Amino acid sequence: MKKKYKRAIRTIVLALLLAFVFRSYLFASYIVEGESMEPTLYDGNLLMVNKVIYDWQNISRHDVIVFHANEKEDYVKRVIGVPGDRIEVKEDQLFINGEFVPEYYLDALRPNDGLPFTNDFSLEAVTGKKRVPEGHLFVMGDNRRDSLDSRYFGFVKMDTVVGKVDVRYWPFSQMNLQF
Repeated sequence: MKKKYKRAIRTIVLALLLAFVFRSYLFASYIVEGESMEPTLYDGNLLMVNKVIYDWQNISRHDVIVFHANEKEDYVKRVIGVPGDRIEVKEDQLFINGEFVPEYYLDALRPNDGLPFTNDFSLEAVTGKKRVPEGHLFVMGDNRRDSLDSRYFGFVKMDTVVGKVDVRYWPFSQMNLQF
């Protein structure tokens, strides 16, 4: 009987240690606050953020990321521009480096009210720069009419990126493994 308890305690301690390592170094859990990423993510969704993926690969256009917006807040947004990109929206269509880039993830949210979902802008008009600078990203929320994003606060430094959103695990009815 004593051996059984020792084995159970050892298993529990190992599981807790592994959970601590995964939680501290590999993944982080976040709660979505606000409506800026709807319909992709909703207020109150719980997310699992992969903190190490960008140690092995570059941040890509259209990745959904979490970054430190300031000392107290983290934001979740979609990467629209990477270093060197020229960005422009004309007639509700995204152009990167002069090429049209479809944004299929926005289709579910676009209202049929005759108004543009994303107002026209150029990178230079909103940031004063012609291209996304090295070490920076241009990010936007999917809910373009109601998103505090790079159009307002400028570029995001790459070293403030926490990681890539990999999993929405709450509520279970909205569980998703790919963004």
